[in-house]
Amino acid sequence: MIFTRNRKQNIILLAFVFPAILFYSVFVLGPSFGGIWYSLTDWNGLNPTYNMVGLSNYIEALTDDPYFLDAIWFTLKYVIFMVVLSNFLAILLAVLIESQQRSKVWFRTIFFMPNMISLIIGGFMWMFIFTKVLPYIAEHTIFHFLDQSWIGDPRFSFYTLLILSLWSGVGYLMVIYIAALQGVPQQLKEAAAIDGANAMQTFRNVTLPMIYPALTIGLFVTLNGSFKVFDAVFALTGGGPGRATQVIALNIYEEAFSLSSRYGYASAKAMILFLIVFIVTLVQLWIMKRKEVEA
Repeated sequence: MIFTRNRKQNIILLAFVFPAILFYSVFVLGPSFGGIWYSLTDWNGLNPTYNMVGLSNYIEALTDDPYFLDAIWFTLKYVIFMVVLSNFLAILLAVLIESQQRSKVWFRTIFFMPNMISLIIGGFMWMFIFTKVLPYIAEHTIFHFLDQSWIGDPRFSFYTLLILSLWSGVGYLMVIYIAALQGVPQQLKEAAAIDGANAMQTFRNVTLPMIYPALTIGLFVTLNGSFKVFDAVFALTGGGPGRATQVIALNIYEEAFSLSSRYGYASAKAMILFLIVFIVTLVQLWIMKRKEVEA
């Protein structure tokens, strides 16, 4: 009787989960395995026939494609800046907001609101700011240094991209860290204060070790999002000026749909991006899990 009841419960649970599994299989797993197959071909995305080329697409991407290699290095630079700055700013905002007693709800809402706006729309908003608003301010105030070619100059375009990404993503991480800070026992902070620890020592030795699981999540989210960034670059700089801000995802998109329609070759680049993200994520999770245990 108990076995029959458990079996019925399992069938009911599977019935509820099945639609999600079906959609995930059709729209995620299927295209993923298809991408592995097409990465071994010379398919152009249109012709019904194609030839198997083995690993030649991978070899070409890693040895004979300077634009792809440049995109990898630029993406790594972007990832490093984003991971460090976004998590630092999110933790800082979380600590400052949690220290407020009356206005914390308003500050949470204000800083989280950019996350609710599509990065495509946000990109156009910041393009207007960089091309119209800042030059106007520079012309009519003493802040003449703001009159720069923020998007058209390679010296500044990378920082405009960082500003847009941080503006959009920090609020989401801030909410994660706020939830973690609220879970830190107040007794531990009070005990540290009694022992003579100041605010910085209390945060470093008590609060930070307690929010390591949230830090693991924050690093995981920013690593994955930064490696796969596309919409921010596409909307704000388009990979320019020239190819100065071209990331891996944009390089793959142009290879498949804009330049030569080499769909198989673009699929090989996508698989390389997947391997990079997979390896980096595994290393990050392994390091952070060890830190959590030590803490």
